[in-house]
Amino acid sequence: MLLGTVSEVVSLGMVLPFLGALTAPDEVFSHALMQPLINLLDLNSSAELVLPLSILFALAAIISGLIRLALLWVQTHLGNAIGNDLGSAAYRKTLYQPYAVHSARNSSQIIAVLMTKINTVVYFVIIPFLTLISASIIVATVVGFMFFVDPQMTTVALLSFGLIYFAVAYFTKKHLASNSQLVTLRQNEVAQVVQEGLGGIRDVIIDGLQETYFRIYRRVDWQMRRALSIIAILGGAPRPVIEAFGMVLIAILAYILTQREEGLAAALPVLGTLALAAQRLLPLVQQGYASWASMAGGKASLVDVLELLEQEAPPPSAQIRHEPLLFNDRIQVSDLTFSYHPQEGKPVLQKLDLTIERGARVGFIGETGSGKSTLLDLIMGLLFASSGEISIDNTALDLKTQRSWQARIAHVPQSIFLTDGSIAENIAFGVRKEHIDWTRLKVAAEKAQISGAIEALNDGYDTFVGERGIRLSGGQRQRIGIARALYKKADVLVLDEATSALDVETEAAVMKSFEDMDETLTILMVAHRVSTLKNCDYIVELKSGRVSRVGNFQEIIGG
Repeated sequence: MLLGTVSEVVSLGMVLPFLGALTAPDEVFSHALMQPLINLLDLNSSAELVLPLSILFALAAIISGLIRLALLWVQTHLGNAIGNDLGSAAYRKTLYQPYAVHSARNSSQIIAVLMTKINTVVYFVIIPFLTLISASIIVATVVGFMFFVDPQMTTVALLSFGLIYFAVAYFTKKHLASNSQLVTLRQNEVAQVVQEGLGGIRDVIIDGLQETYFRIYRRVDWQMRRALSIIAILGGAPRPVIEAFGMVLIAILAYILTQREEGLAAALPVLGTLALAAQRLLPLVQQGYASWASMAGGKASLVDVLELLEQEAPPPSAQIRHEPLLFNDRIQVSDLTFSYHPQEGKPVLQKLDLTIERGARVGFIGETGSGKSTLLDLIMGLLFASSGEISIDNTALDLKTQRSWQARIAHVPQSIFLTDGSIAENIAFGVRKEHIDWTRLKVAAEKAQISGAIEALNDGYDTFVGERGIRLSGGQRQRIGIARALYKKADVLVLDEATSALDVETEAAVMKSFEDMDETLTILMVAHRVSTLKNCDYIVELKSGRVSRVGNFQEIIGG
């Protein structure tokens, strides 16, 4: 920015001697400031001065242009680098938020911030802010130089242009703010309609809802783009008026200067300098105004980005590798009460007591809403009790011990999340391909009863599953999820309706694999079919958030 300012002043400063050498060469040749150049080049007459001044003027213009180009590159690069910092920090903090926060928020709004609003902030706030600073420095310097050349004319021009921009800014401020809010609101809606339409594409196709989602997208996207266009129009609106007014003002100044006693010859260098300064100044002033308008238009998106950045930072303990928590004896649930919304309604779980010995196979049953999945989430350290506690070998499960305990756990939910990668990468989830333990992976796949199906594929374990595993059946996805859990070699395996998509024969084979595993492996399961639980050591029945009964399969289910 400083180099750009210096180059602008130098290029403008070269106008006076250059035009003076063309109109009044003798005066320029005799000027004290020109003597060092004359002596350096050993010039003998005023005519010889025109060529070197022409060259210097051209060089100053070229260097100024190159520096402006470099400044544009640096500003854009720096703006996007800052955008990367903002997006990375926002995403990192979001990932580290507690499970309860994620379960209560709308993911499409987070996606809109990370995928769209960060870019809006970069190109509507950060880069315009850098541009505004640069333009302000150069404008202040050029105006100072113009005051040096002709203070009266500069004052008239400055007041005229300043009043126009102030009036425009005053009348457009409210429109910019309202359209800024509209942009960020519609960005959320666009992300939501895309996520819902593609995420539920099977139902969309079956129910013939393509046109419905298309119309919603078209409407909200157009409203967003119309607001963006209004912001752009308001940012550029003064330019045609200012350029026309500038030409009129230069004509007026030219007339005034030629009426002075010094005449046209003396006025021409000053007029040329003022004209060139205006030619540089007007785009800079317009650039500064457009940057301000852009920043006003991007304010609402910036607020949304800052909200993510203001999320609680991950504690130091969450960022380091933890040794697994000691687990030799039991999981103890004591007087546990939990509510998602403590101020609203009845707790999901209340006054619950339960002991789970290491190596036990425990089934959980109960009506929908009885708290089965919530209890498993609490045992896994995803949620924390409103009162009471969960302890592992007399060590309380809390924020300090959460990661150490989770290092012992593998979880298989009913709906398996699969990345758009290979089968091997999905089983060894989170492990770089070059670091996969293939022997361990194949053993896990065999125990999950899916190794045969994988090896029958042309690419075997390198077969890509498609987005969210769309190329696989529901049963195959669940078995990959089970293989993933087994690959982790955890001490506690949590199955939340993890076999619901399997046929009876495959489910029986999978359960038989669990029975043959190390007897120290603790298995906690909620099953879609109660027959799945027949080999559990005992079954816990939940009713209205309390333990209703505990017993073996015959005692609880009968038969």
